[in-house]
Amino acid sequence: MNLFGPSLERLVVALRCLPGVGPKSAQRMAFHLLESDQTGGRRLADALIEALDKITHCQACRILSETDLCAFCVNPKRNHSQLCVVEMPSDVQAIEQTTAYQGLYFVLMGHLSSLDGIGPTALGMDLLAERLDKNEIHEVILATNLTVEGEATAYYIGELARGRKITVTRIAHGVPLGGELEFVDSNTLSHAFKGRQHL
Repeated sequence: MNLFGPSLERLVVALRCLPGVGPKSAQRMAFHLLESDQTGGRRLADALIEALDKITHCQACRILSETDLCAFCVNPKRNHSQLCVVEMPSDVQAIEQTTAYQGLYFVLMGHLSSLDGIGPTALGMDLLAERLDKNEIHEVILATNLTVEGEATAYYIGELARGRKITVTRIAHGVPLGGELEFVDSNTLSHAFKGRQHL
C-alpha cells in the first residue's frame, strides 16, 4: 500500500534506475528532495532534462558530447595517430586526469559478453573498423578493464587492429605506486612480473 500517493511512488521507482540505488536509498533521496531541498530537486530535474536533450555521442569516438564531433576529435594538438580504446566515458575522464596521454579515444560503451548478448555490433566495432581503415591510426592502445570480459574485448580489438598492420599495445598493470608487495593479490603480482621492463 502506498501511503503518500502515486507521485512519490513514481519518484522512488525512477530514482532506482541509478547504479547502486536500492529501494531504501531511493526512498531516502525522494523524501530529502521533497522535504528539505525542493529547490535542489527542481535544479536536478532541469539539469537532467537539459543533459538528456543536448548530450549525445561523438560520431567519431562515441564519447558523450553536445556536438557531432567532441573536443578531443577536433583538437589539432592531440596526437591523431594514437587511439586509446576504453569501455566507458568515465574511463576517458580517469585517463585525462593523468595528463600523460595526448592521443584520441574510442569508447565502446561496454564490453563483449555472450551471456548478456553483447556482441561486436553493440560496441560499435564496425565504426572502429572504419576508423582503422582510414590509415590515420598507427597505434591502438587497449585500456579495457582487467576482467574476463575486458580481456576478451581487448583480444578482439587487438586482432582487428593487427589485421590492418596497426601496432597494438595494452596499458600496463601490476603493483600500484606506493603499494607494498605483501598486500598485493597474487593475480596482480603475476601480471606485474609478466609486464616487467628493462631499466
